[in-house]
Amino acid sequence: MGPAETSKRVRRGVPWLVLGLWVVLLAVVAPFAAKLGDVQQDRAVDYLPASADSTQVAKIQDRLPGGESTEVVLVYHRDGGLTAADRDTAAGQVAEIAAAHRLGAEPRGVPSEDGTTLMYPIASTEPGTDEQKRDAFVHDVRDVARSEGGLTVEVGGPGALATDASEVYDSLGGPLLYTTVAVVALLLILIYRSPFLWLVPLVVAGIADYLSMGVAYGLHQTFGTTVSGQSSGVMTILVFGAGTDYALLLVSRYREELRRVERPYDAMRAALRGCGPAVLASSGTVAAGLLCLLAADLNSSRGMGPLGTLGVLCALVAMLTLLPAVLVLLGRRVFWPLVPAFGSEPKQRRSLFAVMGSSAGRRPLAVLAGGAVLLGALALGVLNLPGSLKQEDSFVDKPDAVAAMETLARAYPGQGTQPITVIAPTAEADAVLSVVRGNDGVAAAERGRGGGGWTEISVTAKAAPQSAAETATIKSLREELDGAHEGALVGGPSAEQIDLENTSDRDQTVVVPLVLVSVLLILIALLRSLVAPLMLVAAVVAVWGASLGIGGLVFGPVFGFEGTDPGLGLLSFVFLVALGVDYGIFLMHRMREESLAGAEPGAAALTALRTTGGVIASAGLVLAATFAVLTNMGLVQLVELGFVIAVGVLLDTFLVRTYLVTSASVALRRKVWWPGRLSKEPEPPGRAPEPERVSVG
Repeated sequence: MGPAETSKRVRRGVPWLVLGLWVVLLAVVAPFAAKLGDVQQDRAVDYLPASADSTQVAKIQDRLPGGESTEVVLVYHRDGGLTAADRDTAAGQVAEIAAAHRLGAEPRGVPSEDGTTLMYPIASTEPGTDEQKRDAFVHDVRDVARSEGGLTVEVGGPGALATDASEVYDSLGGPLLYTTVAVVALLLILIYRSPFLWLVPLVVAGIADYLSMGVAYGLHQTFGTTVSGQSSGVMTILVFGAGTDYALLLVSRYREELRRVERPYDAMRAALRGCGPAVLASSGTVAAGLLCLLAADLNSSRGMGPLGTLGVLCALVAMLTLLPAVLVLLGRRVFWPLVPAFGSEPKQRRSLFAVMGSSAGRRPLAVLAGGAVLLGALALGVLNLPGSLKQEDSFVDKPDAVAAMETLARAYPGQGTQPITVIAPTAEADAVLSVVRGNDGVAAAERGRGGGGWTEISVTAKAAPQSAAETATIKSLREELDGAHEGALVGGPSAEQIDLENTSDRDQTVVVPLVLVSVLLILIALLRSLVAPLMLVAAVVAVWGASLGIGGLVFGPVFGFEGTDPGLGLLSFVFLVALGVDYGIFLMHRMREESLAGAEPGAAALTALRTTGGVIASAGLVLAATFAVLTNMGLVQLVELGFVIAVGVLLDTFLVRTYLVTSASVALRRKVWWPGRLSKEPEPPGRAPEPERVSVG
């Protein structure tokens, strides 16, 4: 067998081998991928700060008899005032609930001053798996607590809020996946203008998502990685968004090579050599940025780091192995009707990006200054962001639990309707109870369950839940107990919110520098420059500020949101910096290629924009659309995150990459590559070396 025949067999065999390996891999992960939903956890403790007092309280409650208690509030209301029959109905329903469930204490009704409302705080301490126990109890209470003849009955409180939030998260999986697939499919059809080609990257992305689910389950089983509805949803978004971006870049380069190279296998090898480093660096920046979230103290942020990284890496592996194999096996016909024939030349059309590049090239400093002013002006909208998001304001559509909390707020103005939980060592429980009752902001405090050396104390504040006065009460309780009883801890929903805000601020100061340093190091290694990486990072930071500013202009006035998720700043920063640098890598890597080929700095920048602008625009649209899917979900924090990232990606794609980075590169010329060898002026061609001077003695 001659060398030519051997080479031909290799070209035929490698794609089939890759395809076979993927079939085996999917067969291995299939049993695990189906189990990911079973280990998804959306309890408060899975989102809380890892080291905060409220988290420790929740963990200790898990170990008390009956596990973590499920606290709800039954709210009975009649506009004209409650009747004696209404009170009898309420007492009967509460008695029915008490007979069917193990409660922490005997429920006592608390009437409002105006006589229109009666609330019954109830805490269940039944054994069982926490989420299942909680949801079953809340549903049973709602089945019993029924409105009758003008008497409205609502079930609120922390347990009911958690159940409603869990149901929203559980409903995300299917709609999130289907909507993402539909959006990506539509965009790929418009981009490729082919009845077949769009299916290939979409199917490969779906396979990558399935792989990521199986590996995520293994990660959870091996290392105990937290899997929540938020983190698994974002993982799916990243697989389809980032994976489709990599596919767009590879397919675009493959199409170019098919015009220059006769055989699809050889054309794919050339395409992988050409864009492979950029794709690897791109995925490296995203993975490095997301892994920095492991330094966060907030459980929801820290758990998202490994799952997001896993999604990106699965997308990378699929798009650099499975996608090339499938494309080679399908041959040129997959591009029908716009088949790139060998030796043909693409139609020369003056593209939008050529026009944009020309305007940036003529007046680079003016374009740069104008863009900087625009981004700075948009960033001022951050000052209009609403305050921290309260638990009852975290739903897009108002569930029953939120309606109950609103009724309580109207009927009991300035009065605590949500318990504060204090956990104390049993030996010090009486002393702690005395300190708590002596606090000026406390209306009542009662001993609860005990076990394992701990005693639970249920505290009612005088102030409304999550108000400034209640916050002051919680902080003063912590100060008093820290001084006299160091083992005592203060938790509960309002304390959790305080810890959430404080930890978000801490995480931002720790994680942001880590992200910047890690991304910078990858860019320096790829581009062999200091100036270009600093320019790209400065650009994405400016985009982040402008995107949050736009959020400040629309969250309250347009969307009607009452607050901003405390973790929005950090998560949006990580995603926008890591994902935004992707497009900078695509552009600057091509610019570096053109410069190495001998092009002048200005020409290299404009050529890079002209050749990659369409791909960057397509990739940006796909990525923005996938994150925009989150704006259709039922939780405010997901809507805010999806909106900010989608807007940021669009700003990055159509303003920063096309105008500002190109303008800066044209203005800096060779200095953009400083201190690399491309920053030095080349020797003029044909220049003879100067004769050596000989000293004559």
